[in-house]
Amino acid sequence: MKLPVYFISHGGGPWPYIPAMQASNAALAASLVDIPAQLGRKPKAILMVSAHWETHGVFGITAHPRPPMIYDYYGFPENTYQVQYPAPGSPELAGRVQQLLSSAGLPVVADTQRGYDHGAFVPAFVMYPQADVPMIQLSIDAGYDPALHLSLGRALSPLRDEDVLIIGSGLSYHNLRQIYGGGAAASAQFDAWLQHALLASPTQQRAALLQNWETAASARLAHPREDHLIPLMVAVGAAEHDKASCIYHESQAFAGITASSFRFDAAA
Repeated sequence: MKLPVYFISHGGGPWPYIPAMQASNAALAASLVDIPAQLGRKPKAILMVSAHWETHGVFGITAHPRPPMIYDYYGFPENTYQVQYPAPGSPELAGRVQQLLSSAGLPVVADTQRGYDHGAFVPAFVMYPQADVPMIQLSIDAGYDPALHLSLGRALSPLRDEDVLIIGSGLSYHNLRQIYGGGAAASAQFDAWLQHALLASPTQQRAALLQNWETAASARLAHPREDHLIPLMVAVGAAEHDKASCIYHESQAFAGITASSFRFDAAA
């Protein structure tokens, strides 16, 4: 049975490992914990497209059998630089992804050294704390071309029939410089557009709307750099004709912003 595809807002830094941040992220945590229940079975593997891995001109795919940790955050408690998420990698799945992307004419290279960044291990830890589901990461291209990443998602789509869970991990709002000064209004305005584009618009119009995302209200205030939005393009491409549902929506998320996560599924 074909698995759904997700775009998740992964929250701020290593929040699940900081008791003081857990309460303010309770709704986000509940939405992530619910994903395994929604699936009804444990997937063979997770393919995580994280906003925190960018490459130039070629997509990277992790092929380390035991990926190390990448603590790509700053200013957090010392314990957050010691956490481990020992989910195994999957060189076999990495090879399958290489095959799919190459067949679609998309350049791809296996990275046998890279580990898990926090855009991957933080949500994976909340979803599968036992670290018993293999996971690989796929990079985004630093040119941030929406059409390219929609095509990337289309190339990955067959994995849904192979029991691989595709997750785009970013944030529906990501402007850290303005998060405490106008972030609440900008995030709410952009989120309203996002809800309309994904939920209220016909699926055949969704890709075109996302390619023109900069015309949305407060688009550049919400995403001065669209690194955290691009994983959504991949998710939509992988589930191009499927309905969307909002699985997490909070108007007073961390720092008072509006944040959302989405599921794409034929049965949605």
